[in-house]
Amino acid sequence: MQKIKIKRVFLQEALTIGFFEKYLTLWVILCMIAGILIGKFLPGIPDFLSKFEYAKVSIPIAILIWLMIYPMMMKVDFASIKNVGKNPKGLFVTWITNWLIKPFTMYAIAWFFLFVIFKSLIPPALAKDYFAGAILLGAAPCTAMVFVWSYLTKGNPAYTVIQVATNDLIILIAFTPIVVLLLGIGGVVIPWDTLILSVVLFVVIPLAGGIATRVTVIKNKGEEYFNKKFIPKFNNVTIGGLLLTLIIIFSFQGDVIIKNPLHILLIAIPLTIQTFLIFFIAYLASMKLKLSHDIAAPAGMIGASNFFELSVAVAISLFGATSPVVLATIVGVLVEVPVMLTLVKIANGTTKWFPAKKDL
Repeated sequence: MQKIKIKRVFLQEALTIGFFEKYLTLWVILCMIAGILIGKFLPGIPDFLSKFEYAKVSIPIAILIWLMIYPMMMKVDFASIKNVGKNPKGLFVTWITNWLIKPFTMYAIAWFFLFVIFKSLIPPALAKDYFAGAILLGAAPCTAMVFVWSYLTKGNPAYTVIQVATNDLIILIAFTPIVVLLLGIGGVVIPWDTLILSVVLFVVIPLAGGIATRVTVIKNKGEEYFNKKFIPKFNNVTIGGLLLTLIIIFSFQGDVIIKNPLHILLIAIPLTIQTFLIFFIAYLASMKLKLSHDIAAPAGMIGASNFFELSVAVAISLFGATSPVVLATIVGVLVEVPVMLTLVKIANGTTKWFPAKKDL
């Protein structure tokens, strides 16, 4: 019965990709254009919004980011962690790939392309900012969209919930020191208090709020009501918040983009290579460990995709909404959906590589 309920949740997640999330790249492009036009022809709007800022955090953007993150946090069922010991190999693959491999391969790939391959195309100061944005993406593996990718690859619903839940817990501990370490190596000085505040604001608080909401609604209305009626009310809130955030950010970023349109493509290249690399590291490791496909595919997806809402939030908090660092994290959003859908096709076409699935 529990697995049936979880599968219903996955069905709701899959339906959301039918319009907004399926064409997220298109909406991002349209928002980018709208933001640039606003910044160029209506500069009074970004000037006005920039007045509402505290500790480098744009209040309007912070509110919108909350709209993005909070609905996703409500979908995480931490009660599923109790089943973690039944089949831990897939979790080990996820944890090792996400936290011991991904941030460091992102560092290496981004550094190689931004400071070596594209040295003559990107000024050193901008390359340093783009590099910082790539690091923020690499240190934040996906937490919510992986539900969609898992469903599309016929992933094990209960196991994916455990992967997401434990990953969220690790983010609270590992994200800050990894970012500080890698950005410090890269020559970027990071104030610990600001970074920790960002994690608290955009992970801890919405996560706690999401859990509280989930528990309260299920207690009063039941799990079926929560999954079938309450959660669907928020289907478009996350994407709506994201799109409005992008319009504001690109209105701040318009000058940098107009002067450096090629940079969007240049940033996307190492991010795309990193995405494919991390997917195949986790996917092939799962194959070597003889895990079933319904565990292997989500293991690859959760590392390959990024928690870009957190990356954008931290970039804004640390460097300000007008910083090119934010632009680099936004490029991550731009390439996310088409690349991940390509990986879904690859995963669905290689099911014969894996043994028959086992119950969790």
